[in-house]
This record gives sequence, structure tokens and C-alpha cells, in this order.
Amino acid sequence: MEPFDLYSPLIDADPFPYYAVLREKFPCYWSEGAKLWILSRYHDIVEAARDWQTFSSAQGNMIDELPGRAGSTLGTTDPPRHDRLRALSQAAFLKRNLDRMVEPTLEIADRSLDRIAEQDSFEFINDFSSQITVGLLFRTMGLPARDHADIRRKVILAVSTDKAAKGRTPEHIAAFKDLSDFLTAEVAARRANPTDDLITHLAEAEIDGDRLSEREVVLTTATFVMAGVESLSSFMSMFALNLHDYPDARRRLVADPALIAPAIEESLRFNTSAQRFKRTATRDVELHGQTIHAGDKVALAFGSGNRDERKFPDADSFDIDRRPQGHLGFGSGKHFCLGSQMARLVTEVAMRRFLERVPDYHLTVDKVAWNSSSNFRSPSALPFARGADAEAQSRAGSNSSARS
Repeated sequence: MEPFDLYSPLIDADPFPYYAVLREKFPCYWSEGAKLWILSRYHDIVEAARDWQTFSSAQGNMIDELPGRAGSTLGTTDPPRHDRLRALSQAAFLKRNLDRMVEPTLEIADRSLDRIAEQDSFEFINDFSSQITVGLLFRTMGLPARDHADIRRKVILAVSTDKAAKGRTPEHIAAFKDLSDFLTAEVAARRANPTDDLITHLAEAEIDGDRLSEREVVLTTATFVMAGVESLSSFMSMFALNLHDYPDARRRLVADPALIAPAIEESLRFNTSAQRFKRTATRDVELHGQTIHAGDKVALAFGSGNRDERKFPDADSFDIDRRPQGHLGFGSGKHFCLGSQMARLVTEVAMRRFLERVPDYHLTVDKVAWNSSSNFRSPSALPFARGADAEAQSRAGSNSSARS
């Protein structure tokens, strides 16, 4: 078996032992199954992420790219076009002051926790994390609440891959098209009747007379929706899972909520949902005795870089006292995540409230189910029960390495 098969369910469940083999033996590894190179060491990943002239995003940043994205979004353009898109998007984003996120986050969290309090068990993603992220996203963008479940389903499909097909299927592509069509209609509605929401701000953003085109507004909106629905919810879910697997850390956060902010940074390092993103080489590059040729696809394995002992001593330990400066949980270089501060804030506010009201919880299954994706790593469900459970915590202690 090849050391790293992007389409193996084993990679979804636990990529970290495979990453360790890559870092030590194959730091510049050609994956025949995926037809791309994989960079796994922290230094190589950061250098490639910063060198956009050599490692371009303009042909797409998803390993199995969706039609129509490449060259038209923040993540799939290079400077100077990327700088223009980022500046205009940031101008729209900044109109939505971060402080305005706190109250609605608490409101949705409390409403979700009220429902959870009525049950002995709950599913963290459906009952809490996605309630917050999708609800907050829809408020920020002014999207109709009735479409929550349908949009979430489409986003999950759009970022997923099929193991047997080793890529996207027509169902995945249709889900992205449906999402784009839905957002195209929403953008047109804002053009006709502007409101105080992020879509309107994107449509109206202007710097020195330059504005986003209609297509750019739609695809930028789609990027925000996909990031909010999948990435932020998955990150919050990963954080909850890490705290389940490390109950001593959870108890410390319950006793001292001020530790939640640094614990979030460690969770981003230890178990980021954004595991791998693609670049395309624009010239031949010699690296670790291998030749990456111009035109070759290259995967930057951020999840592996975050576990590189050369950068982070004792990297396979979840240590909330660590200050993981330079972690790759939000990427690196020109494409560092635009919504990183919002993601940090929403997660901190939501998880503070969650731990206040649910200080002890445990998994009700022996094995976590994972979504199938060549880019992301996220649980498809986290069935929890309230309260401590000695047997479950024993399982967590023995199984945490297989989830982390």
C-alpha cells in the first residue's frame, strides 16, 4: 500500500501516523493515486505557501476542484488579482464589526443549549456547532432561515469526495451548482434591494472605483458560505472532540474560561479541519532529491506541518499551555484565512457558553464517523451524552491517538 492514499478512509479517520512516515521518509512524495506531490514538513509547506510565484493557486486550491472556481475566488487567484479580491472582500467584511457577532452567537448558543438541556444525549454538530455557524452566517448574509438544512447539505456534498471514484461525482458537482444558483439569485435580489448584510456589502464594496463583478460576488459569497458551514462548524466540533479526548484539559477550561483562547490555538494546530490544499508549480523545483516539474500539482499538507517535531516539540500531544506560534490552522502566506478572527471569536464565545452549561460529556459510540474529503478532515457526527462516564473516558484515553 502506498504510504499516503488521499482517498483512503484510514486517512479520514487518522492521517497523523501516515504524515509521520511522509515527513521522515518521503518529505516530497508523489501520490500516484492523486497525481500530485505532497509536501509534509512545516518548513517546506510555509515556503511553498509564501512563494505564490512558484506555487500558484490560479488553477484551483482544492485537490478535486469544483467547476468554475479556479481563477475566480480568493483561494484560487494569485497577485495582483488576489490582492484586489482580498482588499474588496475585506472592505465588505470590516463593515460587519466583529463585536456585532457576540450577541447573536450567544443567543443561538443559549437557544441550542436550552434544547440540549432537555435531553440526556445530543449530537454536537446538528444540535450545537452547525446551529451556531449556519445561523450566524445566514444572519450576517441576510439569507432566509428556511434554507438552513438544505444549504448545509449542499455544502457538505460540495466539499466531499467519493472514495471509489477517487474524486467528485456528478452529485457533488450538482450540489455546488445548486448552491451557486441559489446565491446568484440572492445577489441579484441585493442589487435590486440593498440591505445591511454581507452580500450587499460585497456587491457595493469599492476601492478607487474598482468593484467586484457579479460573478466575483457570487463566488466570494459561496466561499464564505462554504467556509462558515463546513470549516467553522468542523473546527468547533474538532475542539469539542479534543476536549472530550483530553478531559483534564476540559476540566481546566471549565474552571478557568480565560484559557479557552490559547486552547483554541492549540486545537487549530493539533487537529485542524483544513488538512490539505493544492497549488500548481509554475517552474521546475528540486526538493529532497525529487523534481517537481512545471505544471505538476502539489498538496500542502497543513495538518502534517502542524505535527512536525522540527517546529513543535512533542507535537502529537494536545497541550493547552503551548503557545503554537506560526501554526497552519488558518493556512499561511497570501491565502491566510480572511475570516480567522471571526472564527476565533465565534468559537471562543460559543464554547465558553457550552462548557458553562455542559461541563462534562462523553461519546456514546466507540468510533467516530468521518466525512470523506481530500481537503478537509471533520467528523460527520458527534453523539454525546451529558455527564462523565468512566468507561467512556477510559476508551477516550486509549482511542484519542486514533482520532487526533
